[in-house]
Amino acid sequence: MLDGQRPLDEAAAPAAAPRDRAFARLIALTVLRRMGQLDRLIAGALPRGLPRGRAPVGHLLRLGLAQGLFLGTPLHAVVATTLALADETGGGRIKGLIDATLRRLAAEGPAQLAAQDAARLNTPAWLWQRWVAHWGAPAARAIAEAHLGEPPLDLTLNPAADGAALNHADWAARLDAAMLPTGGLRRGAGGAVEALAGYEAGTWWVQDAAAALPARLLAAAPGTRVVELCAAPGGKTAQLAAAGADVIAVDRAAPRLETLQANLDRLSLAAALVEADAAVWRPPAPVSAVLLDAPCSATGTIRRHPDIARLKRTGDLAALAEVQRRLLANAAAMLAPGGRLVWCTCSLEPEEGEATSRTAADTLPLLPDPVRADELPGLAEAITPEGWVRTLPSQWADRGGLDGFHIARFRKIN
Repeated sequence: MLDGQRPLDEAAAPAAAPRDRAFARLIALTVLRRMGQLDRLIAGALPRGLPRGRAPVGHLLRLGLAQGLFLGTPLHAVVATTLALADETGGGRIKGLIDATLRRLAAEGPAQLAAQDAARLNTPAWLWQRWVAHWGAPAARAIAEAHLGEPPLDLTLNPAADGAALNHADWAARLDAAMLPTGGLRRGAGGAVEALAGYEAGTWWVQDAAAALPARLLAAAPGTRVVELCAAPGGKTAQLAAAGADVIAVDRAAPRLETLQANLDRLSLAAALVEADAAVWRPPAPVSAVLLDAPCSATGTIRRHPDIARLKRTGDLAALAEVQRRLLANAAAMLAPGGRLVWCTCSLEPEEGEATSRTAADTLPLLPDPVRADELPGLAEAITPEGWVRTLPSQWADRGGLDGFHIARFRKIN
């Protein structure tokens, strides 16, 4: 994945059984979350570095150490599986080095880990420096610390599944979940989502609490024609459809639209799906509501997708911000006078959020429509002086955090 610069979800090969696949994913996620610490341990144990031409050995050591030091796998199992992988990946001739390094760090590693600055070591320098500059050192550290653990599982209940009988408290009990102030449910990480009560019946869908806010803030009344741009994989589409909106969901990627349709089918919800470039597509007539979840670096979701921290670069931001500006201009153009626009990105980088919203307010026929505290129960701290929403992974720390989002709301000038 790292060598090929591919996202983890694309690079992961299917395992023989779901349990094996889940454990393999957990190992990979742990390596990505703890890579800085693991590499520091390996560098200390191998001061001369890895043997030339043996780069895969570094990956093998990371995988083995992640299991032994962070996942509690017994040493004998760690050594056996890592040496077997060495045979499969061309490292068989230096299995002795791998064996000795794993055993040494199994003994010495815990004490070394206790002395490390985990938040700093596991955050790439370019992100750490940016977050300190933009959010301040304490906030940057809190964000980095929130990225170290496996996040909880957030669920949005589907009113269309049980109709008037849908009861949040009942489903919280059935799912061993807590009710969130913003309306969703939250349960601990782990376990197969498909095996949970209500999945097959379409009673809920997976959606981080922060990701559920944009559709909530659009507040589309039943029967409202809503255009959702960059809609896949469909959590916000489901919210809008469940609220009774007449949704046109636009996305340029056919496979992602197929996923969106499958999600809607499971939930017994409907929307009109359009495969098109959201930067140029227009509805047949102006609409009264548009929701835009624009493409971005997704650094606000690192706690769920730690590979993002290793795959993205500073140079990606300018190009993505330009895409966001083009999408916002088209979104404004398709709105009827007085219509409402909510746009968001799951990024922690101001160029992909606050700066773009300021540009939109200055250059497009849009007036800010500030978010009120009563619209975000339990999250008033996320409302900025401009009336935008800025969530950070470190917020709701006592509940398990939430993804980083920038959300802004506008009205079309008459």
